[in-house]
Amino acid sequence: MTQVALAQAYKAESGRVLAALIAQFRDFDLAEEALQDAMIEAARTWPNSGTPSNTGAWLLAVSRRRAVDRLRKVARAKDEAVRQNLSLLAGDQPEDEAAQEIPDERLRLIFTCCHPALAQEAQVALTLRTLCGLTAREIARAFLVPHATMNQRLTRAKAKIRHAGIPYKVPEGRDIPARLQAVLSVIYLIFNAGYAPRNPVLSAEALRLCEVLHGLQPLPETAGLWALMALHLARDPARLDVDNTLMSLKDQDRTLWDHSAIGLAKTRLLHALAQSRPGPYQIQAAISALHCEAESWAATDWPQILALYGALYKLSPTPVVALNRAVAKAHAGAPNAALAALLKLEASLEGYQPFHAAKAELMAQCGHAAWSEYERAISLTPAPEEQAFLRRKQQ
Repeated sequence: MTQVALAQAYKAESGRVLAALIAQFRDFDLAEEALQDAMIEAARTWPNSGTPSNTGAWLLAVSRRRAVDRLRKVARAKDEAVRQNLSLLAGDQPEDEAAQEIPDERLRLIFTCCHPALAQEAQVALTLRTLCGLTAREIARAFLVPHATMNQRLTRAKAKIRHAGIPYKVPEGRDIPARLQAVLSVIYLIFNAGYAPRNPVLSAEALRLCEVLHGLQPLPETAGLWALMALHLARDPARLDVDNTLMSLKDQDRTLWDHSAIGLAKTRLLHALAQSRPGPYQIQAAISALHCEAESWAATDWPQILALYGALYKLSPTPVVALNRAVAKAHAGAPNAALAALLKLEASLEGYQPFHAAKAELMAQCGHAAWSEYERAISLTPAPEEQAFLRRKQQ
């Protein structure tokens, strides 16, 4: 049993195992420590005894025993009632407990990690730590913050759940749509954090997490977000050329796109749209699908994309959506009207890099000097490949 295989087992099973442990013990730290104990035991025994046929169930069984052992050490000085409760927690396990199915508690864990009482940065960190199995150091590196800062963020989030009595459950009835939107926002934030600076680990984790969520509770908007992210990733092989230069969608080699992945994403999207419960992610995915369907930039159905942005704005009337609608209007043949619409957004989007990049391009398209606006856009992006891309357009 190599370290690589052990790491793969952890990656595949840690989310379900942690969710089951937290459901039973209601303690994030205890669950993480017990799983770590089980991983140490696996590293010690699997090379000699062989890998269990059901690695997840084995890890859960050992983790449960280690968690109870830890609690017993704490409880030795306490009264009999505490010890009896520990016996109940341990329970009567079947003899072949490593062959048992793991109760899938991940849905409850997702909603707990993304509870509105937690700040969004804490939601993101806790989701990546517990459901994706990333370490605090890996999360800190991805979000460009010190390791100590991320540790503090995780500690505060777990303390908030414990002290505020945040329920470990899936919301009911009318509360589900609002809470689901928060969960999907966290997943998409994770995706974008990986996609923009090209951190494929985060992008892949976001897609995997959305797949888990859709499998546990299939809803149209969850499918829409999955399709949107999958379509973005399907175009990823053409984002950089052989010289590592960022390529605009207009200039990408479309033969490099993953057309099999595009077909799968479109199938799931069409199934979601057929349920007649459109949402922002479904509409964004439909826009992305139109880009993927076009054989060339010139063949893109811009009037349809513009109409979809209009529908999206009705559901989500934000300045960013208005910005994208203005850009679509320019490509649909009305650049001057698009620039006028975009300029109305300046107060709301000052400091937002895509606004200044779009403004520079539209100014140039309409015959205005755009050099200083490109400079502003360049100053707002830390990514060298994006800076180089804008420099080329600036010339």
